[in-house]
Amino acid sequence: MPTATLLFPPRPSGAALALGYLLAGLLPLALGYGQSVSAAHPWELAGAALGLMALVGMAVQFVTSGRFESASGRLGIDRIMAFHKLAAHWLAVAVVLHPLLYVVPTWMADPALGWMRLQFYLTAPDYRTGVVALAALLVLVVSSILRERLPMRYEGWRAVHVVLALVVVFGGLHHAVAVGRFSAQGPVETLWWVTGALVLAVMATLYGYRWWRLHHRPWRLAGITPLADRMWELDIQPRPGTPQPRYHAGQFVWMTEGNRRFPLFDHPFSIADSPERPGLSLIIKEAGDFTNQIGTLPPGRVIGIDGPYGEFTLESHDAQALLLIGGGVGIAPIIGLVRDMAARGDRRPVRVVYAAGHPQNFARLDELRAAESTLDMRLMPIAEQGAPGWQGEIGLLDRDRLQRLLTGLDPKTTVAMMCGPGPMVVKVSDTLLDLGLPTHNVIYERFDYGGGPTSRQDRARTWKMLAVGGVLAAAAAGFAAVG
Repeated sequence: MPTATLLFPPRPSGAALALGYLLAGLLPLALGYGQSVSAAHPWELAGAALGLMALVGMAVQFVTSGRFESASGRLGIDRIMAFHKLAAHWLAVAVVLHPLLYVVPTWMADPALGWMRLQFYLTAPDYRTGVVALAALLVLVVSSILRERLPMRYEGWRAVHVVLALVVVFGGLHHAVAVGRFSAQGPVETLWWVTGALVLAVMATLYGYRWWRLHHRPWRLAGITPLADRMWELDIQPRPGTPQPRYHAGQFVWMTEGNRRFPLFDHPFSIADSPERPGLSLIIKEAGDFTNQIGTLPPGRVIGIDGPYGEFTLESHDAQALLLIGGGVGIAPIIGLVRDMAARGDRRPVRVVYAAGHPQNFARLDELRAAESTLDMRLMPIAEQGAPGWQGEIGLLDRDRLQRLLTGLDPKTTVAMMCGPGPMVVKVSDTLLDLGLPTHNVIYERFDYGGGPTSRQDRARTWKMLAVGGVLAAAAAGFAAVG
């Protein structure tokens, strides 16, 4: 669909985003290098370098939150959020080391005096905003790790997360300008004023402009259909004056409803539809605080839609054949892709797997079966448990079944796209690599950022992310050595 592709400008690659992150982290060191400051021990310079880079990194966290397509690039929301989490961890380490490295020379000469110096840094009024920023960052990171165990609704946790992040950044900026060795004047001080202004601009975009769009471009719930056990399909149509969004099948939107049309209350849902049809279809399963009341929404309810986002699209990947895999409610974007292929008359070979726990949990299975007559498509429904009258596969999507599905297709030119539970995605993606699909042809996008099993692709990406942190750590050491 070349005309549709032109509607979406190219987005930066993962390598370009990593380079941009490195340049942002190195900028305060470059501005501070050669600046006339009081003599300092290399340990103190290393502490200063970590503080400078960490402050920029904490500001960058605001644009790696999955809400900016330009920042997500071609990574997908799960990968940018994985980087967001990992970066928060190394930023916390850098901020903790920042005061400790300052006292190392004193500690080596006189441990008692070193302890007194550290106590001074932690208790003196001049350093208070820095200590508050450090404490807020530690609470932020720990509460993120323990989020699913906290007695708090997701929306409440998000609100606290945003407030803590603002305390971290602006407390850190005040600390740098007030007592920073390199930040009290000159180009580094200017950088911090610009950084603060940019963070405020990001907040205005996230919670001001997006709020305005949610209220001035409203949608309505035209209908809601029960599909399976606690699973619903929402037909959402734009109200008069609201433009039809330009999207690719497989992307997702952030949705809010009624009086809760505020960005803190939005949730991501894949579009189960083709852009050839007006409006949007979302398939949602009851699985949490917000989704548990989806089935009670009355037709006509005002809906807020922000999007589209994501790279889980046919246009993003060069494929001569397709293997589409959906598990549970992960079938939503797969149905969207199949509907779009049918609407456009796409004649590429496509194999579709739909995995569910029980036959009664399948949604739109008749529609997928009907698509076999209009597309070059073969469908394999799999239920973990059987039931009377069930004619499909029983068990798990194992290597033998995947090999059967790939029969007649060239693994090198076949693109596999899957959405489903984390353990299933991990096992299937690794198996597809074993069966000869290139790594860049195995695509998945998850909305679960809580950790858990990791695939070979996940681990490879984690090492690349850690390499970015390693380069910054080496830069801090170099700054100390030549300072």
